Amino acid sequence: MAQREIRVIGDPILRTVCDPVTEITDGVRKTIADLLENVQQPGRAGLSANQIGASIRAFAWNIDGNVGYIINPEIVEISDEDFQDGEEGCLSVPDLWFPCKRSNYAKAEGIDLDGKKVVIEGTEIWARLIQHEIDHLNGKLYIDRLDRVNRRKALQATRDL
Repeated sequence: MAQREIRVIGDPILRTVCDPVTEITDGVRKTIADLLENVQQPGRAGLSANQIGASIRAFAWNIDGNVGYIINPEIVEISDEDFQDGEEGCLSVPDLWFPCKRSNYAKAEGIDLDGKKVVIEGTEIWARLIQHEIDHLNGKLYIDRLDRVNRRKALQATRDL
């Protein structure tokens, strides 16, 4: 396990759709171990594999001491009528927080390193985390979801990163 550098906006891996995991290899195990170690650093709620330079569909979370991971996550349920519009930030877009509209409930399914089904679901921060991290795995950043005014502000601010 190792501390891994967080990739920041401008790094092409953040705009690349991550590859599904088709086999649990030593490399996949190492990436998951690194995700779990790195997500436990202060101020981190979630971390996707591409944020640490690995283009696989996996992310880890650390919310209120609940630490875990999911491989090949897919959103299987989301609220279409109940939304939240709270401040959102990202390690890959450092020090910038903007209001970002997200569904207030999300449920994702995937697997663990043993191929067993993993289900992660929730409202508020859990829903935001699921949507945010799966966006990463699809090559999207939260700033892509901002309204026009805030997106312009975010893009101007990222020029200085």
